Amino acid sequence: MKYRELKPTIALEPYIHSFWELKGDETDSQWERNFPDGCPGLVINLGNECITDNGALRMDFGKTYAVGTMTSFKDSFIEADTHLFGVCLKPASFSNFYSFAALNELTGKTVQFEKSNSFSIEKLIRNPADYLNSFFVNRLQTTHNGLLQSVIADIHRSNGQLSIDHLAKRNFVTVRWLERNFKTYIGITPKAYSNIVRFQNAFALIKSSSNEQSLLDIAFECGFYDHSHLANEIKRNTGVVPSQL
Repeated sequence: MKYRELKPTIALEPYIHSFWELKGDETDSQWERNFPDGCPGLVINLGNECITDNGALRMDFGKTYAVGTMTSFKDSFIEADTHLFGVCLKPASFSNFYSFAALNELTGKTVQFEKSNSFSIEKLIRNPADYLNSFFVNRLQTTHNGLLQSVIADIHRSNGQLSIDHLAKRNFVTVRWLERNFKTYIGITPKAYSNIVRFQNAFALIKSSSNEQSLLDIAFECGFYDHSHLANEIKRNTGVVPSQL
């Protein structure tokens, strides 16, 4: 399997993490697992039919799909003729490019886009970076969600360890405002988003830690009650226990 990422142009950096491409090779015939990261995305299938969403969805050739914010792991089957191109959007940036109802309607789902919102196969294959940068720059709309971005930044600075009440007070908003705007623009509650950020921090520490740092040490550093609390959160998001990571 070959995977690569392309960075967006500077004008798109506040809204898009990366463009990515995944190609299978002759040795591939297995399930690949993605973990929740709090970000929605887009994907177009340029290869044979691809099974995703833990076997619940088959993505057809040439179709573009919106991928809602994940709340648990998601498996996709990768084989020799798999060829996917995708976009990882930053949290709350979906509305900068598309008109939509509340984003919680997409949460945990992969939904086929109508043709007017879909990518051009020919242009994408010809020059992926230029085409995608042009596509999104032309669609870019300024939205007034600076306050929401401030809350998101607070969550990341604290690695997901601030309480929702504290977040609301720090940003001079109500908890109800947070709940409404997170569901509308991100697709999940602020608590769920904070939990994903905390999980991602713990996951990174587990993957990079030496044998000297115990699971209990990591649990306390990341704001979990004990190692069992951390292990349960890892299992919920990845489907495996920490020792299997």
